[in-house]
Amino acid sequence: MNTPEDALQGWLDDLGVDADTLCRLTAVSPRWLAERVAEGLIDAEGAAPAAWRFRATTLRRVRCMARIERHFDAVPELAALVADLEAEIDRLRARLRRAGL
Repeated sequence: MNTPEDALQGWLDDLGVDADTLCRLTAVSPRWLAERVAEGLIDAEGAAPAAWRFRATTLRRVRCMARIERHFDAVPELAALVADLEAEIDRLRARLRRAGL
């Protein structure tokens, strides 16, 4: 069963969010974003920063990474690992809910 959040995420994934909008929504600087894209820690679709598009899942990832870096003074690679682990925990919890557990 699709939730409204699932529908919104699908719509955002289809539409994509540009770099300026992503920065505004996540309170990160364009430089912060460009550095993490260059390091391969954040996926961007498009050849140049002006053409970059980001999926809804990237919005969550950027928020998580920025929070971890800010609150724990973590290096970007560690923040990315934590974001990956949080996303995996969310996926596992969703599977448990669907299984009725």
